[in-house]
Amino acid sequence: MTVRITWRRAILALAGIIVAVMLFAWSGAMQVSASSGHWRVTDWFLHWVMRNSVRTYSALQAPDDPLDNTGMVSAAGHFRQSCQVCHGAPGVRPSPVMQSATPPAPDLAKTAGEWRDRELFWIIRHGVKYTGMPAWPAPDRLDEVKRMAAFVRLLPHMTPQQYRALTQAAGDNAAAGIAPATLAACASCHGADGQGRGQRDIPILGGQDPAYLLASLRRYATGQRSSAVMQTAVAGLPDAEMQRLAYHFAALPGLKSEVRLADLPTLKDQAGLSIPACANCHAPGKAGPILAGQKPSYIAARLKNWQQDKMVVDARQSPATMPTIARRIPTSKIDALATTIGASPPAKQ
Repeated sequence: MTVRITWRRAILALAGIIVAVMLFAWSGAMQVSASSGHWRVTDWFLHWVMRNSVRTYSALQAPDDPLDNTGMVSAAGHFRQSCQVCHGAPGVRPSPVMQSATPPAPDLAKTAGEWRDRELFWIIRHGVKYTGMPAWPAPDRLDEVKRMAAFVRLLPHMTPQQYRALTQAAGDNAAAGIAPATLAACASCHGADGQGRGQRDIPILGGQDPAYLLASLRRYATGQRSSAVMQTAVAGLPDAEMQRLAYHFAALPGLKSEVRLADLPTLKDQAGLSIPACANCHAPGKAGPILAGQKPSYIAARLKNWQQDKMVVDARQSPATMPTIARRIPTSKIDALATTIGASPPAKQ
């Protein structure tokens, strides 16, 4: 017997399949427990789709320079706080609870080599659906993503001793009213002396205005200031502990609070710019942070990050004060400007 296929019969068959699927889903018979795992074919298919997607989108959306090897301390600190529990680390086993997920998080020391640099960057920035791998919490901080991608690239060759050296700082971690674990976590990146452990991307906190440090911590905690590293670090801190941390680090020696940018006649000559606006906000008693004595590399990196994509019109970019100012500074002038401000000598008495 020959069955004639018509449009009406095809539509009815498709509708019947949809109804059957919906009835099966409604029945609750579908096994969704993590303990049941996936069928092998399901696991293969999802992983195959994921790899194809990463390959395609990373080719289109990842930058040509997806790795930044200059900030391993901050990347390692964030990895320890946010990623280690699932993926483990050199000398550290992953949590057995997180390994009971479906699928379990991979051991990056074994699997990082399977991905190209652009693919690592894309996965870290965008995450992966259906795996528990989150997107980067601060989507505008591509500099942080680059540092994390470079850190993950190094994991297959990193020893436990090297990992501990990156995530732990020597020094006195005792301060009144601050939990030792909290202070140790802060010092692991910023150093016990508040000098940033010699890292280009970590600012000097010693000598900074305590009110500014406290306001920054509060803004990170509420998401008003963007940094996956700092937002994660302060997410669980009560306000009282933020206050104690701000005053603790501000009391350490470091920045030159007595220097005023308006007293520096070399700003225009060295940077080729006239910047009276800097002195208006970054002077003693003003709302802006102290910049005199700050690392030029950190100042330059922040200005460049605030510039964002020059192909996007201003109307679609951040209207905040510093991003607006940074977009007016030629990129070629930023390093000279940062060097002039950060390396400024103490004012003459």
